[in-house]
Amino acid sequence: MDLQANTLALLESLVRCPSVTPADAGCQDIIAQRLAAVGFQTERLPFGEVENLWATHGSSEGPLLVFAGHTDVVPPGDPTTWQSDPFVPTARNGHLHGRGCTDMKSGLSAMITASEAFVAEHPDYAGRIGFLITSDEEGEARDGTVRVLETLAGRGQSIDYAVVGEASSEKTLGDRLVIGRRGSLNGLLTVKGRQGHIAYPQNVDNPIHRLAPVLADLVAAEWDQGNEHFPATSFQVSNLNAGVGADNVVPGTAVLQFNFRFSPESTAEYLQQRVLEILDSHPMDYEIRWRLSGHPFMTPPGTLIEEVCDAIATVTGTPPALFTGGGTSDARFIAPTGAQVVELGPVGQTAHKVDEEIRIEDLGRLANIYLEILKKLLLK
Repeated sequence: MDLQANTLALLESLVRCPSVTPADAGCQDIIAQRLAAVGFQTERLPFGEVENLWATHGSSEGPLLVFAGHTDVVPPGDPTTWQSDPFVPTARNGHLHGRGCTDMKSGLSAMITASEAFVAEHPDYAGRIGFLITSDEEGEARDGTVRVLETLAGRGQSIDYAVVGEASSEKTLGDRLVIGRRGSLNGLLTVKGRQGHIAYPQNVDNPIHRLAPVLADLVAAEWDQGNEHFPATSFQVSNLNAGVGADNVVPGTAVLQFNFRFSPESTAEYLQQRVLEILDSHPMDYEIRWRLSGHPFMTPPGTLIEEVCDAIATVTGTPPALFTGGGTSDARFIAPTGAQVVELGPVGQTAHKVDEEIRIEDLGRLANIYLEILKKLLLK
């Protein structure tokens, strides 16, 4: 089997599906048909507007290795800014361009072709292969992986190992393996004032002035120092909004949106309490809302990390660096179930960008890495 050609053809068919989150746009139909053709039992698990696919192959004897990923993509933006239609896969200079080429239809394609090759070569392996695929990773992430995991838990099914096909590589394929992620906590702070004519400060209460020293304290605060595996928790402002559109009016409210990417040295509850202490140390009327996107997690050294590092080195010649930075992924839902989980996929430099691309040569190499992982974990 020519893994590169097979993976490229599958990727092209998936990129043609305009699966802007939470739409799947037919991707999971293609995937289910491919997996069923080699003996996988496939099950559709829709929740709300979200399409989910759970597929398994093998026996109950031995570990369950799950390949996890998503078919949804972020919007392409203005298509005229792309060199080619974002949903028409186009090859240029050894790269395939199209929305989802990096994040993460290439990872899914390589996982599928690797599994097809493995099942054909080793029909009597010990263990099971699973696929957990959702169309709700780039969006709210409420009706996707987390709901499928709840369903599996209700059936008493547990995952031993999980590989998430996110674009984890930094500069070259397999140079980095994500073994954990920071937590993500979002805050929406509304500071209330009193609107009025800007020329009569005695008649107004400027919420921007109230917010300014608070923001300075939040930016200056040290939340923790991180640890040997995680950088220190960071506070970042994502939006600051106030004003009514006129230059002679003091607004009645100012709204600050912010995010913590936090290490295991802090908890969401601790960060919330620290923020409230800072807010309450300043005279102002405010409301605050919180949204927790995920807790920090890390897979400790063990079988999965060792075998995946060996698989990468077998194909690329170099073991990966271990990494816990970056954004969130659905691994944050899988790790709390007790599974060992890592993220391994293509180079992510063009994820979410105009003219998103993947090096065509990397498709076959990525599929071969996944194939080596299957051999190392299921042929013992």
